[in-house]
Amino acid sequence: MQLGFENKKQTTWAAVLGVVALLALAYELIPMFTGSSTPLSNAQAAAPVATRVSTRPGAKSAKKPHVENLDPTLRLDLLASSEQTLYEGNGRNIFVSQAEDVVIPKPGTSGATDVQKAEEAKYRTPTPPPAPPIPLRFYGFASSAGEPKKIFLKMGEDVFVAGEGEIVDRRYKVIRISPTSVEIQDVVGSGPPQSIPLTQG
Repeated sequence: MQLGFENKKQTTWAAVLGVVALLALAYELIPMFTGSSTPLSNAQAAAPVATRVSTRPGAKSAKKPHVENLDPTLRLDLLASSEQTLYEGNGRNIFVSQAEDVVIPKPGTSGATDVQKAEEAKYRTPTPPPAPPIPLRFYGFASSAGEPKKIFLKMGEDVFVAGEGEIVDRRYKVIRISPTSVEIQDVVGSGPPQSIPLTQG
C-alpha cells in the first residue's frame, strides 16, 4: 500500500512534526477555555480563605464574616416575608401630570404676598402720559349754506380756514365739525382726537 510518499523517512518526520504542532496548539488553546493560566495545586485549591481578625488589646470581638449561601433550595419563608412588604408612597402618581395646588385667598385679603405685589408692580405696563392740548381755537364758520363745512381756527396770530379731513399747520387734522365743537387730531404726536369747543372772538 502506497501513501503517496517515495521515502518512508520523510513520511515519519512529517507525522512527528504534525503531532508536535498539534501538541503546541493544544498547549496554547487549553488555558483560554479553562479560564486560568496558572493552575492551583491541590493544597492551594483546598485551603480556605483566611479572614482578618483584630488582635489589639481591648478590641471588641470581630463580627462573623458574611458567607454567601450557595444553597439552591427555595426559601419559602423569605419569599413570604418579601411579599408582605407594603409600598408606602407619598400619594403622588408619577405617571399622571398634576397641577400645583391652588391657594384660594380668604375674603377680605388680596391673596398676594409682598413679593408678588412687587413683581406685579415691576412688570405692570406703564400708562401713557396724556397728550398735550392742541393749541388751536375754534371761533367761527367760514362756509355758507349748501357749501361744505369750513371753520376758522386760530393759533397765536395765525388764522386757518379748514374743512373736514384737511390738515392745519402740517400737523393737526380736522376729523369732524359739529355746530358747537370740532374734533382735531394731532397726526405727529399720534394722540387721540381732542374736542375743541366753539369760542367767541
